[in-house]
Amino acid sequence: MIAFNPFALGTQTPARIEEPSDGQRVAALLAAAAESGSAVVAFGGSTLQSIGNPPRRFDVALSLRRLDRVLQYDPRDLTVGLEAGITLDNVARALAAARQFIPFDAPLPRRATVGGTLAAGWAGPRRATYGHLRDLLIGTTVALTDGSLASAGGMVVKNVTGYDMSKLYVGSLGTLGIVVRANFKALPQPPAQRLAVAPLGDEVRARALGGLAQLTIEPTATLVVDGFFERTPRVHNEDSRLVVLFEGSEVVVGRATRDLRSVLGKCGVAETLLFDGGAAAAVLQDTIDAYIEPLADRSITYRSTGLPSTVWERLLTARAIVLAAQARYDFIADLRTGDAIVRIAGPSARETADLLTGVDANLRGALPALTVLAGDPRLRAQIDAWGAVPPTLATLRAIKARFDPGATLAPGRFVGGI
Repeated sequence: MIAFNPFALGTQTPARIEEPSDGQRVAALLAAAAESGSAVVAFGGSTLQSIGNPPRRFDVALSLRRLDRVLQYDPRDLTVGLEAGITLDNVARALAAARQFIPFDAPLPRRATVGGTLAAGWAGPRRATYGHLRDLLIGTTVALTDGSLASAGGMVVKNVTGYDMSKLYVGSLGTLGIVVRANFKALPQPPAQRLAVAPLGDEVRARALGGLAQLTIEPTATLVVDGFFERTPRVHNEDSRLVVLFEGSEVVVGRATRDLRSVLGKCGVAETLLFDGGAAAAVLQDTIDAYIEPLADRSITYRSTGLPSTVWERLLTARAIVLAAQARYDFIADLRTGDAIVRIAGPSARETADLLTGVDANLRGALPALTVLAGDPRLRAQIDAWGAVPPTLATLRAIKARFDPGATLAPGRFVGGI
């Protein structure tokens, strides 16, 4: 058994680990690294580091765990300024006192940090209702490799004219600069939250999913989970489960629940389990955690993006490819955002390695918008995390050259080897 190293990327480990205590020290460290030619990779909770390729060079691990404060919070204006190393759980606790929240909806919130979630470009299942996390981002302070701190936006909603530079860093994997502070618009906490979980046998699945279109109140999130039993257990011994979240007033959530049960009952679905409040949040979090849950050292998980209307077509295509290779297939279908999460695994790590190259090529040929989300480092090293090079690659390279001319920040992590 290989010991877990939170600062390992692929098979690489850094020569040293730095833990600066504030943004100025982060910027100074980056300037020194650029001067010496050292490559730096920023770390938060290491929950989403499987996104992207391993870096070409990796000398310094820059841990932001000491940047863990709520810097500014005005509940009346629904705005909050956070250091990048604060965990999502701690943010939730800080906002809960004023019955407010930010829908990060990222895996493992006790470890996951604000900066890491932004850098990874994480997009959760409630974004069809509340918007993408970047839409709630109203300002940033970023450490650059010239030793400066660059600020964009502020603590006021709608204070940006021209291009909003804060959006540029979201999803860049720390290849342009290191976010040390992020300001958000917070949202009022819905008075009621209820999660319904129902078994979806093969004989009722099509009718039940078709019946969802009859609901008069649209769910906050709607997922179908098949497999991933380590995080989300079977219901009535069925492999597939329908997960539906309603949020709003007590009256609205009550009516939505009655409508859902009526629709599913008419479709022949067995008893629907209901979870309220904290229990609903816990079950939803377990489902989100499943997105990156590995099967020991023998699995790779992909995310396919597209329209909600194509999610089943994409999943059926992936299923045929994976089963043809005699591999295990688990999936999560997000019926509101169109995300399809596909985890493949062979009987052993070696057998997964043997089939992975062929399966990866076939999946990418059929599903162009496909990226690696999680998996064993040795398996991820066999394939490119991003797939096809986008037509905007020249523009992306020019932006990288402008912000990080010496390729100090996570070289090779981003698409096209940026």
